[in-house]
Amino acid sequence: MAPVFAMSIMILGILSFHPKTVFGGDTGINYGTNGDNLPSAKQVIDFLTTQMSSKITLIRVEDASLEILEALSGTNLVVTIGVPNEAIPYVASSQDAADKWFQDHIVNYIRKGVRFRYLCVGNDAVLSTILASQVIRAIANLHESIRKSGIDYLFVSTAVGGGVLGASYPPSQGQFAPGVSQIMSNLTSFLYSIGSPLLINVYPFFALVSEPDHISLEYALFQSQTPVVIDGNLAYYNLFDAMVDAFLAAMVRVVGKEDVKVVVSETGWPTAGYEPFSSIENARIYNNKLREHVIGVGKTPRKADMNMEVYIFDMFNENFKGKGNFGTFYPDFRQVYPLW
Repeated sequence: MAPVFAMSIMILGILSFHPKTVFGGDTGINYGTNGDNLPSAKQVIDFLTTQMSSKITLIRVEDASLEILEALSGTNLVVTIGVPNEAIPYVASSQDAADKWFQDHIVNYIRKGVRFRYLCVGNDAVLSTILASQVIRAIANLHESIRKSGIDYLFVSTAVGGGVLGASYPPSQGQFAPGVSQIMSNLTSFLYSIGSPLLINVYPFFALVSEPDHISLEYALFQSQTPVVIDGNLAYYNLFDAMVDAFLAAMVRVVGKEDVKVVVSETGWPTAGYEPFSSIENARIYNNKLREHVIGVGKTPRKADMNMEVYIFDMFNENFKGKGNFGTFYPDFRQVYPLW
């Protein structure tokens, strides 16, 4: 097979302008297309790069569709792009397959000026009995594709939700659930070995809905004035930090070292669909307080050296995904509530 990555001079040119890290805490947006009457990808990206250029610079796209990649070409947005669950078996099947996917979806669009940051292999795919065994192989293959390309600012990972945790209270007791402990241990160890973060979906809202007798609305909305949870010498004023630190504890339990990395790939609060807790006002409070916390503090009680990176879900209501309106913009680009 002929070499796929004969582009060293071009890569070096892009490297000299590409941000390798996000300095300080920062928030981005999830952009998906699983909904009715949504604007085109070009309209969305044009809006973000003109009307919101100084406010939203990070974007996570769950599906690496060529239409979205074309729209992202030549923009200032820093992109986390998804390998959709249905593409995982192909990418995991062989190194040649991974190289081809990487060439078609990443290399070709680096040439067009897309500024990639993370490749996210699936969303909660480790909870799928069909895909779980293939996730790490797909990540390993894409990591090799990245290594061969010489693109040292791009990292590959996967996104997981709270369902992979078997224990999360107190946060220091976080550990992976028995049903996924083996794959999560293998995944955590591999990501640690290649220097990639684990992407985590963190939803205090769903924790509140599942345990309203044990979790206060103030704790979930960043409004507690006094510590709600004392975990050894660590004090927790908000549920978001506690949930992130439970993930970190579970990862540390696997690798035996504290320098594990996470990126919050999804968090948000619905404006409707889960009454009485879902409302425009609660969503406004949560996402604004979240942004203040991430940008102003940028760390958790356990992880003082963290530059927190968080992606708010969602840009629009994606009603094909099921119950709950998480969108922060209407399809005509008006904000649902003041946030950005």
